[in-house]
Amino acid sequence: MSIFSTLEISGAALAAERQRAEVVAANMANAETTHTPEGGPYRRKEVVFSSSGNMPFRMMLAGFHSLPGDTRPAVRVERVVDDPTPPLMRYEPGHPDANKEGYVAFPSINPVQEMVDLMGAVRSYQLNAAAVNASKQMIEQALDILK
Repeated sequence: MSIFSTLEISGAALAAERQRAEVVAANMANAETTHTPEGGPYRRKEVVFSSSGNMPFRMMLAGFHSLPGDTRPAVRVERVVDDPTPPLMRYEPGHPDANKEGYVAFPSINPVQEMVDLMGAVRSYQLNAAAVNASKQMIEQALDILK
């Protein structure tokens, strides 16, 4: 694994965490959305990460490379899925989306959970940005040694 591989891995992680933060922001923005174009309340979204490399960690640590055609190991967003939690039913008979009993289906979004998810995404983003800066400093120091 070269020093430039670490930049590729950190870059992929930065992109994945950015998308995670965007999904959390969309969840928070739609916490009170009771009617969507698909019908029904907004469904909370979750990001599913996966590794794009299939090399075991012990082999990567030993410096073995994957087979030709394999991608470098990196995190990526595999998909964004709907949370299967059922909507919350609130009694609001005057609401335009109320059913005949007067209940309105609201998204099952917990602001505390969303803030924790956002803090995790931000912290992961910060750590990967620090890894990019450390790699950049190592490259600069290697160039200085060659002078």
